[in-house]
Amino acid sequence: MSQVVIENPIINSPFDEPTRQFRFTDEGITNEIVDGRRISSYFVPIAQPKKKGAQQRVLDTEWTQDRIEENKLVNDIRRRVALWRTGGYLGVTPTTARLIAYWTDTSREKELFFCQNEALETAIYIAEVAKKYGDAWIENDIRAANDTSNPGLPRTAFKMATGAGKTVVMAMLIAWHTLNKFANPMDARFKYSLPFVTPGISHGG
Repeated sequence: MSQVVIENPIINSPFDEPTRQFRFTDEGITNEIVDGRRISSYFVPIAQPKKKGAQQRVLDTEWTQDRIEENKLVNDIRRRVALWRTGGYLGVTPTTARLIAYWTDTSREKELFFCQNEALETAIYIAEVAKKYGDAWIENDIRAANDTSNPGLPRTAFKMATGAGKTVVMAMLIAWHTLNKFANPMDARFKYSLPFVTPGISHGG
């Protein structure tokens, strides 16, 4: 596979939803820019056989289109959240509405990244809105996924790239829960106490 040189890898604004991407082929990434946001997907590793020739070793390490699996649940939720966003964030508490207006204000001194707002929008949609709009399947699918490992321990994960501002997102989650709980102490959707586990990953040299 030939080496691809991308002179300028930044083709989208960090403050807006991505609208362009570098095209992938069966040989890997190219420097060709195509329209549209890349769907969430993951690379399926293939176990290497115990005995093989040099040519087989090369083939097993190459990127191929048929080894990419779509994160269907993530993409389905992302589409529903996008529709809700363009519709004006309907169905939330007054407190949440004020927070969203503050976080998405483009005149802020420090404007938030799109990925930070999208993470919060997703958490808010699942907790406050989904059931109202006929999307109870989201909670059901998340519960079913949880039951495949450590049943009875409900959890939702948001994966963000290094440097995307995860600490700010955690602060936003705390503010969303805490302010809503103070505004309506009887609302079981919100909590006063929010434990966060942030494991550090070390890499051996």
